[in-house]
Amino acid sequence: MSGDFTVRVEARFEAAHFLREFRGISEPLHGHSYKVEAELAALGGGVDRDAIAVDFVSARRKLEILAKKLDYGCINDVPPFDGINPSAENIAQWFHRELSAAVAGESALVTAVTVWEGPVNSVTYRPPPGMGHEA
Repeated sequence: MSGDFTVRVEARFEAAHFLREFRGISEPLHGHSYKVEAELAALGGGVDRDAIAVDFVSARRKLEILAKKLDYGCINDVPPFDGINPSAENIAQWFHRELSAAVAGESALVTAVTVWEGPVNSVTYRPPPGMGHEA
């Protein structure tokens, strides 16, 4: 099998947050129904001898474990968001960093993470070329 394959997994969580000093003032505490989507690819590209690029089940479980760290709480209380604003951009970058570390031993890399704040607003983080692609 030739070509590039992208595997997409998702997790959902409910959480509250507020942005500190957003446009000069802190936002009020409010909540969202979040969805996080991660796109992954095999480290070497293509598929393995079993015709699998990335194990869906393993990647989804790892993403769900990360989502549970934020589920039903205030994201501002969870490191590193106790020190940085829990914007969708920072949350997407955090998921990318944490999931990349979690799947590195499976010869997989995370190529993009999209965080949805509700059904219509989302942000996608993609690492710069050459960053975050090491095993």
